[in-house]
Amino acid sequence: MKRILLTTASLCALNLASSALAADLPIYGKAPPMVSPAYDWTGFYIGVFGGGAYGNHNLNNATGPAGFANFTTNYDSKGSLGGGEIGYQWQSGSIVFGVEADGFGADIKGGDNFALGWDDATKLGWGGTLRARGGIAVDRLLLFFTGGWAYGELTHSNTNPGFGIDTFKAARSGLAAGGGIAYAITDNLMGKLEYRYLDLGTFHRDAPANGVLPYNVANTYSIVTLGLDFKFGDNAVVAKY
Repeated sequence: MKRILLTTASLCALNLASSALAADLPIYGKAPPMVSPAYDWTGFYIGVFGGGAYGNHNLNNATGPAGFANFTTNYDSKGSLGGGEIGYQWQSGSIVFGVEADGFGADIKGGDNFALGWDDATKLGWGGTLRARGGIAVDRLLLFFTGGWAYGELTHSNTNPGFGIDTFKAARSGLAAGGGIAYAITDNLMGKLEYRYLDLGTFHRDAPANGVLPYNVANTYSIVTLGLDFKFGDNAVVAKY
């Protein structure tokens, strides 16, 4: 009987000692999984773009021969354009901001084909912009807006039957605004879809050479482009846990 009691007491003591030792041991678990690094949009970039455009032209104050004063007409133009760009952008948290300059060649033209015989036509041959950019990044996706200065060279012609064609060029400065969406295809290659509105203001023809009265034309454009940009340097990603 004494042997049984001694054995039982010994087992209880061992059990208590084992529990106390286990309580003092550190607990190990799996490390938290590492989430994919967040893309960093900071850096210099250059790129190319191309697309289509739609122009609107409002001509007023006598485009016809003398006697047709206070004449007003509105006509459209359309065509394509392509060019290149360079810029730099910074990222702070999810906010991206920067500056971008571009230049483009274009073939955007149209006219009024006025029924009385004299016609007006306008063509945008080339232009460029200098703009600020800002947006919100969600990893490799960027939603952005842009705005700034625009420049373009317009060629206008007026045809007056029996008196000839008056053609001239007008270089105009104005405003640019728009927005779009960009995606980082790789760490250095970025694709984008962008809409841009250009207001190139109003040009004046004070003394046409073909017998029509002085007139002026206001010009605006809506442009949609696809582009590819190459960002220089390594992509400094930020690891998240």
